[in-house]
Formats: sequence, structure tokens, C-alpha cells
Amino acid sequence: MSAIKERRERERAQRHQLIITAARELAETEGWEAVTTRRLAERVEYSQPVLYSHFSGKDAIVRAVAIDGFAELAAHLRRARLAGPEPLRAVCRAYLEFATERPALYQAMFVMPTDVKFAHAETPPQLRAGFDEFVNCFRPDNPRRELFAEVVWSALHGIVVLSDSGRIPTDIQEERLDFLVSRLTDDLEGSEPGG
Repeated sequence: MSAIKERRERERAQRHQLIITAARELAETEGWEAVTTRRLAERVEYSQPVLYSHFSGKDAIVRAVAIDGFAELAAHLRRARLAGPEPLRAVCRAYLEFATERPALYQAMFVMPTDVKFAHAETPPQLRAGFDEFVNCFRPDNPRRELFAEVVWSALHGIVVLSDSGRIPTDIQEERLDFLVSRLTDDLEGSEPGG
């Protein structure tokens, strides 16, 4: 590959990432309603046609932001899981912190409509990596570890969305977390259902 072609590809990748970063920053400061192709073009100082050469529209930008977010979440959960003696509690706490500290990013990842496939052959590897951090909190010999991971993730997502919308109070998050983790831990340490 020629040096000129390599430079152009690098520059294109940099523009692509610049647009994603600008969209995310705008969403975090003003909300996703403020993220328009016109505003993004102004912010990154490129014309709208240049922006459209990277993304077909806002939905594609939201998808790209979400994919970046999944990679960040996976790394955040992995650090938490490996850091202490209670991996499940640490991963759950890290998930709640991530959602609280990055609300617009979390919305792009889990709330806004997107074509990102979950639990599918086309699931992005970044998303699978995040889910695997939950799975890895459970012993490899547990045949239900993926089910447990789904239930934990679902419960945490419910806590995030209900807290964010003011439907449940945020001041007892730690109590909810203790309840969730202790119930799963009791089930894992106790007998199998029906046994």
C-alpha cells in the first residue's frame, strides 16, 4: 500500500473517530436531541457531505457511539472483576457507576433504538466482551452461568433506567446491590432447585 493511501486511510479513521467523539460530547452536555448532522458538522469543522461520507445519518452515529461505549464498558467491568475478592459485587457496582457517570453514552448503548444485535451471531465483539465479564463472575462448571449473567444484567439495567427516570429512589442503590448479589450467591452456594 502506498504511503499516500495509508495517510488518507489514517486521516479518514481520525475524522470518523472525531465525529463519534463530538457526538458523544454533545449528547453528554446537551442530550441526544441536540445531536444533529448540522451541529456535528459545525463542531468538527467539516461539511455535512463529509459527515455523510462517514455515517448515513444520526442512527449510524448513535450506533458507532454505542459500539465505542460497549468497548469502554467491557474494559471497566474487567478491571472491576479482576480487582477484588468479590467479582460479582465489583462488576455490578462498576456497571451502575458506568451508567451513572455516562448517562448519554448509556442511552446510546441500551435505551435508544439501534440495529445493534444482542445475543445473536451478529453481536459486536465489544458487546459480547462486556457480557462475558458478567459470565466470568460465575464458576466455569456452572451450567447456568450465562442465565445468571443475563438475570444480573437485566436487573442492573432495570435499576439504572428506573433510577434515572426517578421511579425508584437512588439513595438505596447499595442496598439493592447487596440484595441482588446475596440472592445469587445464596443460590450458587445452596442446592440446585429441586435438589
